[in-house]
Amino acid sequence: MIILFYSFLLLFLLLCLMLGFTILIQEAKSLGLGASFGGDSGDSLFGTSTAEVLKRFTAYLAGFYLIGCLMLSFWTASLGRPAAGATQTPTEDVSPAQ
Repeated sequence: MIILFYSFLLLFLLLCLMLGFTILIQEAKSLGLGASFGGDSGDSLFGTSTAEVLKRFTAYLAGFYLIGCLMLSFWTASLGRPAAGATQTPTEDVSPAQ
């Protein structure tokens, strides 16, 4: 179960990196970082509608990010709780003999 948690955490971190990268390569009013990856927006891979494709892709990534945040939050909270059937034995306070 712990291995599954850490693998999901790794996927979540990769999702964060992809989301940050797609936000940075979007074309801003001043062309931003998107201008450094190519010249004219008409010569792009997706044609002239690149801005719309990137906006939609960013929206999907943001949705997955929010779902991943909720899942990791609930999962982390459940890892901190003891199992339902487990009984905890009280620990005895052993003080040194005086």
